[in-house]
Amino acid sequence: MIFLYLPRNIFRNKYNDLSDLKHLTGLCNIPASDITGILNMAAGFKKELTAANPSFEPSLQNKRIALVFFENSTRTRFSFEIAARYLGAGTLNFSASSSSVSKGESLSDTIKNLEAMRVDAFILRHPSSGAADLITQITSKNVINAGDGSHEHPTQALLDMFTLRDHFGKIEGLKVIIIGDVLHSRVARSNIYGLLTAGAKVGLCCPVTLMPPDADRLGVTLFTNLDQAIAWADTAIVLRLQLERATGGYLPSLEEYSVHYGLTDERLERVQKHLLVLHPGPINREIEISNNVADRIQPPGYSKSMLLEQVTNGVAIRMAVLQTLLAN
Repeated sequence: MIFLYLPRNIFRNKYNDLSDLKHLTGLCNIPASDITGILNMAAGFKKELTAANPSFEPSLQNKRIALVFFENSTRTRFSFEIAARYLGAGTLNFSASSSSVSKGESLSDTIKNLEAMRVDAFILRHPSSGAADLITQITSKNVINAGDGSHEHPTQALLDMFTLRDHFGKIEGLKVIIIGDVLHSRVARSNIYGLLTAGAKVGLCCPVTLMPPDADRLGVTLFTNLDQAIAWADTAIVLRLQLERATGGYLPSLEEYSVHYGLTDERLERVQKHLLVLHPGPINREIEISNNVADRIQPPGYSKSMLLEQVTNGVAIRMAVLQTLLAN
């Protein structure tokens, strides 16, 4: 599946005020004020989540949310379900393999049938780019994109941004390097949009075969040398290498990719850079990231891993998104 950067106005959200936001299919052209509002709300939720006995107002009581996942997921699916339940909403779990989709039912018919059961919102993960945006055209209910093909994964980018703001106290002016398979990554796409909107400086580092063909027009800094990228950056978002790329003609081998683009202690020591490390998961250990770098949560060292912190932040962000869209 080819990663296509479309002009930023194609998926323009119709609702520019945070109070009027109806769908979240991507961060393309979402105003900075909306992003800040969601991050601020998530900060309040996280404070309560990390308390000894979390307690939340059931603001979404009597709401029914369908988790419509056509791809496997652990972090995204469970964090949305936990977020919904904290806010008092009921959840319906949809599995394509055990549904009428296996008999040939279309995505549109699936959504229309679920809507007829009085579902209030859809959280959709789908292998086809643009699927979430399509659903907004056929339902009056709220739609949240939990990842569609190589298009976008907005809540992952929001939780990444929240993690950075929580650690550095700001996003504006930060230098964020995104490392790995940028060409096929919906996480990279949403992070580029969101981080640039919030005032960060974004860099991309990967082999030329995994760089989007129009990357030079995105307003980002491009690197093919990982040492130079790390020296430039304040923090790194390491992308999962989709292992099939090694046999798809994009890479000579996984071993060569790991040597040149794997984030390891040895590489960080060589450039002597204290780097905050994020990863959307799941991780391929000892390929795009070493065990030590992935697991280091306490300095000293040349890096600090935020992988588990991101998971906690994912619940807070998804609570904020659900509250913003459904509580109005």
